[in-house]
Amino acid sequence: MWSVVSARLAGVGPVALDVKNAMKITAIETLVCHARMRNWIFVKVLTDQPGLFGWGEATLEWHTRSVVGAIEDVACLLIGEDPRRVEHLWQMMWRQHFWHGSGVVRSTAIAGIDIALWDIIGKVHGTACHRLWGGPVRDWIRLYCHLGGGNLESFYQTPVENSGRFGELAQRAVDSGFSAIKAMAVPPTAPIEGLRPLYAAESCVAAIRDTVGGDVDVMVDCHARPSPAMGVQFARALEPYGLYFLEEPCWPECIDSLASINAAVTTPIATGERLTHLAAFRDLFAARACEVCQLDITHCGGFTEARRIAALADAYRIALAPHNPQGPVSTAASLEFGFSQPGYIICESVHEDVPWRDDIVQEGFTIDRSSRTVVPNSRPGLGIEINEDEIRKHPFQQEIAQQVFYRDGSVGDW
Repeated sequence: MWSVVSARLAGVGPVALDVKNAMKITAIETLVCHARMRNWIFVKVLTDQPGLFGWGEATLEWHTRSVVGAIEDVACLLIGEDPRRVEHLWQMMWRQHFWHGSGVVRSTAIAGIDIALWDIIGKVHGTACHRLWGGPVRDWIRLYCHLGGGNLESFYQTPVENSGRFGELAQRAVDSGFSAIKAMAVPPTAPIEGLRPLYAAESCVAAIRDTVGGDVDVMVDCHARPSPAMGVQFARALEPYGLYFLEEPCWPECIDSLASINAAVTTPIATGERLTHLAAFRDLFAARACEVCQLDITHCGGFTEARRIAALADAYRIALAPHNPQGPVSTAASLEFGFSQPGYIICESVHEDVPWRDDIVQEGFTIDRSSRTVVPNSRPGLGIEINEDEIRKHPFQQEIAQQVFYRDGSVGDW
């Protein structure tokens, strides 16, 4: 039996697919695109069906060569296999080669391939990925931005001593249509400090709140800089400002401390972007260490594992706000995931990290720029087309290093 997929696949016209007989993966390719503080790693899974391939993303800052090598290592398991057997192939990637896929390099490699496989499945059936998982559960998704739109200098390198600049960047975001913004208002902080960093963080958040008022949601990313002792102090100092959530107030390994901070304040605590597999989220949720789960689809094994994590989060009534500061395929994946998940509350987005971002991808979803909301993609799979010629204009370079040292010269957390 032959099926004609009427929607455009990968920039070509209708493609006849032999969906009854065997379909095979013929190659898995990586395309690296340098985007200043990250190298975007795009994954292309090709099949023996003319014009049918899938796109994924496996971006992991400062580990580009490791991830590309891991994808090559995993690919040997999949060549010749049927790309429609996504769960079966995921189990092969995660469980074979003796070492499980829970390490961040391997889980990121698996994620990039898994996302591409689901893109293929959507194209085979002529429907968007979110419809494969039961159809849309909402009409639109709200985007939030980093201060400065994700620009390296604005978001990561604006000193907390310059609280007025935080207010200026917040106003710019609101003027661009965003009703939710995130700031990195917590400075590098030694394991125990006095009031200096607390006052600095509070001053920045106060400047943002004074500028945007109460109708805009404000999030603060601690970037896991504080120790547990300082994390709870930051959480209490910022509690009066009604944060939408406080992100990574201490190291993600400190689950008991995260749980203590979560219990100590009314501000929802968000974490999970550095966890890479279901069992890690099981332990996080069981300790009630967060109210917002920030799983990263490109790090936690792709859609296949992310859907299991989401189901577990739903059992604990923990919201989903996936980590997504990477490239455009990651954003398309996060939105497809969000339209299928009841607990999904908001989508992280960056739009000014590099000026040519929109040249790389043609997206299937539509953004209302007056409200920064997105309506569902109607194209097959992820609904994206990637311009490979544009990617080649930005070949691999070493990422811009982000190093942090405390005032005494000892190493801190970025």
